[in-house]
Amino acid sequence: MRTSVLARFALVPLAVGAGLAVPAAPVSAAPGALVAQVPAAVGAELHVSNTRCGTGGDGSLTAPFCTISAAAAVAEPGQTVLVHPGVEYRESVVISRSGTEGAPITFRAVNGPGEAATVVKVGKRRGPGGNESAFTVRGVHDVVLDGFRAAGEGTAEAVLVDGSSRITLDRLVVAEYEAPARVRITGGSAEVTVSRGSFVGGGGLVVDPGVRAALITANTFSVSGITVRDAPGTKIVGNTLTTNCTFGVDVTGTSPGVSIRNNIVETAGGPLDDAQPCRWPAQATAIAVSADSAPQTVADHNLIEPASGGPLYRWGATEYTSLPEFVAATGNGTHDIAANPRLSAVPMYDRPYYEIAPNSPAVDSADATAEGVSRTDLLDNPHSDAPAVPNTGTGSGYHDRGAVEVQGPTTVTEVPVRHQPGGNPLDVSVGLSVTTAWPTDGPLGKVSRSWSDEPFRRVVPLGPEEHRFRRAGGACETHQVTFTDFRWTYGAPKTSCTVVGAAYTALTPQRVLDTRAALGVPGTVPIPADTEVVLALPQINGVPATDISAVVLNVTATAPTTAGFLRVYPDGTTVPDASTVNFVPGETVPNLVTVPMSNGNLRIRNTASGTVHVVADLQGYYSATGSGFRSVAPSRVLDTRSAGGSFAPNTGRTVDLSGRLPSGATAVVLNVTVTAPTTSGVLTVHPYGTAVPTASNLNFVAGQTIPNLVMVPVVNGKVSIQNVSSGRTHVVADLSGWFGGGATDVFVPFGPTRIYDTRAGDKVPIWPNGWGALTVPYLDPRGDKTAPQPTALVANLTVTAPTKAGVLTIHPNGAETPTASNVNYVAGETASNHAIVGVGEYGLVVLLNNSSGHTHVIVDQAGHFIAGGP
Repeated sequence: MRTSVLARFALVPLAVGAGLAVPAAPVSAAPGALVAQVPAAVGAELHVSNTRCGTGGDGSLTAPFCTISAAAAVAEPGQTVLVHPGVEYRESVVISRSGTEGAPITFRAVNGPGEAATVVKVGKRRGPGGNESAFTVRGVHDVVLDGFRAAGEGTAEAVLVDGSSRITLDRLVVAEYEAPARVRITGGSAEVTVSRGSFVGGGGLVVDPGVRAALITANTFSVSGITVRDAPGTKIVGNTLTTNCTFGVDVTGTSPGVSIRNNIVETAGGPLDDAQPCRWPAQATAIAVSADSAPQTVADHNLIEPASGGPLYRWGATEYTSLPEFVAATGNGTHDIAANPRLSAVPMYDRPYYEIAPNSPAVDSADATAEGVSRTDLLDNPHSDAPAVPNTGTGSGYHDRGAVEVQGPTTVTEVPVRHQPGGNPLDVSVGLSVTTAWPTDGPLGKVSRSWSDEPFRRVVPLGPEEHRFRRAGGACETHQVTFTDFRWTYGAPKTSCTVVGAAYTALTPQRVLDTRAALGVPGTVPIPADTEVVLALPQINGVPATDISAVVLNVTATAPTTAGFLRVYPDGTTVPDASTVNFVPGETVPNLVTVPMSNGNLRIRNTASGTVHVVADLQGYYSATGSGFRSVAPSRVLDTRSAGGSFAPNTGRTVDLSGRLPSGATAVVLNVTVTAPTTSGVLTVHPYGTAVPTASNLNFVAGQTIPNLVMVPVVNGKVSIQNVSSGRTHVVADLSGWFGGGATDVFVPFGPTRIYDTRAGDKVPIWPNGWGALTVPYLDPRGDKTAPQPTALVANLTVTAPTKAGVLTIHPNGAETPTASNVNYVAGETASNHAIVGVGEYGLVVLLNNSSGHTHVIVDQAGHFIAGGP
């Protein structure tokens, strides 16, 4: 091809119109905004984090509330408020909104592996002169509190349930600080469940007069136990109580119809493995039921340590230190056991518990049919059948007494994260399974899992899981398994990674930025020297920016006052060492650019010492939906110099590629070159059968040869090319790939970054008709070379300081030298062009300098394709 002088006066069409992408100025919250007044985020979950929040949070995953109270003020039925660990939540939370019977409002602490910092603690505790509970649930219904460590302030209860119904307090830790740690259920509340909690200190659990049908199940109590006053129908099932010479269960007043089953009660003094008699045995009664509470009250399948010397039971006014006497007198306790339960304390500071030895009489001896039996134990594990122990319990026969079930040996099988073939290109899966040596009545264990694209970890049942990443790139998963509800973990954290790519959606070219017309920017002034503008693309084609991996723009520099270049890069990242468009004074020059998305904003920096106007036309975007890619060795599909003749002024032409494309192809990648134009003008490539858009692909002046990469939708295998010029011009097009039609390669953003520069190091240019080879870098999250290898490179090619005119061609290593061009240049020129080229043998691409002179070459990578798409 013949080359000519540098472009000086080419024109860029000037237009302002409605676009597929609507630029918008970034919105920031005013300082001091009241978070509690922000409407709840749409969805089933609200998030709270006092270490990752800010003003204006809406409870979403990316903008969590700072306080639990803020979430409580807006939570709706069916929503779960996930409270993430951080610094202690020094607040008194009042729950004033109700759920429904089928859709409660749930407040869940996302406790996880590690030390105290991973347990969510709530309560003012040491507030000056205060007297407030950590949680107050008053006058509401259908609410769940799950997993919190709660402490009251002053003499206040840690948790107070007042005049409420269908309330569940699950997995709470109530610990004593300055005041007795206590949970109180009062005010005529009904159907309140207290389950799988740890009560440490002198307060215990109090059920007040008027409360109906409370259920207390699978809890552990240390120092203080359970007090029930005038609360008929209370069920106390499967708890472990060690009270150090005080009452275990005390049912007083008129509380008929109480059920006391499957509990372990040890009221002796001293350490658990060396229980000692108490100084005042009468105060160490294990289970006491008042005379007015005895009617319809049942006690059975309890295991009581007799070492305290106190009564096993006080039933009415009679004390029983002999179990047979109690059974004979009351008809209760026929399956009770008076023996050493063989308890041991597991002193986890934040969530302590008691476990039983495998040879404890509690093993496989409980009543599985007792009303209120917890589906899982304190540690969230199922009931297990110990093979060496006879099943003496009722029902299934192998439930254990007390709060913690003995478990057998386990084996965990882990499948690392991997892409889901044939599905959405951003879908991955990970596998975890557990094999138990003992039979169980449910799944054992759960997992704390972190995905690399989410700010918080999640606690989920142990098993396989699928996840959809919002953007292409490294896809990593880290997990820890537990069989103790994260009091301890099964081994160290394990991380596995893969890489996921995005599919492409080609668009009819659409102008989204024009500094001459205040499109995408507030004014019409050019970009000053060493300054940048921000182009906001909050959504494209209805897809939010958070779900867009990269965009493809045709960026044009026009009317520069000095030589320089533009850098286009994602907002929120450091300024790259790559260049996008190179220009000299007065030149109008375009270049295609593929830019990763980070937060919906792109930055365009003018590195010149003078000013420049910039125009950007959106060509397409990469996301979870769209088409896969197939690269081919460059091949010439149009050359008007050898067939068809040049384009006439202001005319278009259809290029039929149907013979080269598979059925269903959605877009093509063409390197389009204008040569020998008789006047200045613009070349626009657009979908066949559509109107010529107000956008440009190539800007040229008379006599110039200039290429540009084009990614354009096809219709019936055809594209249209329009010569917007008063003169004639020749056009050459080289096909380097297509999207759709069964193509499966997907795009991975990896840049912009400089990967090849002959000016660096020894500063050896590519010699006349010589070549250079480049190993294509690729995203490898773990750095162990196990990530998918690149199938094609996406990069900006720049020729600089050539000594003669020529053509630069890039192609896969091992392929025949194509009759195609990527960059056309003249002596002394700096010229750039975007390229998409297949990766050849040994992961290499080849750069050919088709020139009688030598030249320096720069390659700036924007990303690469990998196999395995939609």
